[in-house]
Amino acid sequence: MLSTLVAFLGACTLIAASPGPSTVLIIRQSLHSRRAGFLTVLGNETGVFVWGVVAAFGLTALLTASEVAYDVMRVVGAVVLVVFGVQTLWRARRAEGAADDGGMREEGKEGRSGWASYRTGLLINLANPKAAIFAMSFLPQFVPRGVPHLPAMLGLAALWAVYEIGYYSLYVWFVGRMRAVLSRSGVRRRLEQISGGVLLLLGARLALDG
Repeated sequence: MLSTLVAFLGACTLIAASPGPSTVLIIRQSLHSRRAGFLTVLGNETGVFVWGVVAAFGLTALLTASEVAYDVMRVVGAVVLVVFGVQTLWRARRAEGAADDGGMREEGKEGRSGWASYRTGLLINLANPKAAIFAMSFLPQFVPRGVPHLPAMLGLAALWAVYEIGYYSLYVWFVGRMRAVLSRSGVRRRLEQISGGVLLLLGARLALDG
């Protein structure tokens, strides 16, 4: 049991360390405030737990068995990523001609929108069909022999989500510590442009992934 748990947490670390849309979004939201970044993490991990529960009940198999269902989710996920990418690029472009004090007011406004941050993190995860397929293939590998399958899968899904909350919170903390540098108008605008471009590329790749 202990060796299985250590292996599971090690695998969770590798998964969290792999760059993806969630990582980009968490860093981007953390530029506004730690609160926005942390709530984005909570939203993302709610999505992780939801997919874990779906996988535990075997419902993810329906997604893999239906090409139409998978394609619909794939297109929806691609649209979500592209929309977030375009919004980020537009915000960076708008900030380019804005005064520094105006940018600070916009930042404060976004930082106070806790529900929007949580919803963004949740949506970016739930709109990714690959996350659903991955949960179905990942979690069963760590269910110990002789242990009831459903409770074990639910427990692993919860542990996965909680562990990633701790992991991604380090990103939020680090961005917060670097806030004095990252919040400079030029630096922040460049980071927004990079984030938007990455989200657009990820959306395009998901759309073209047959």
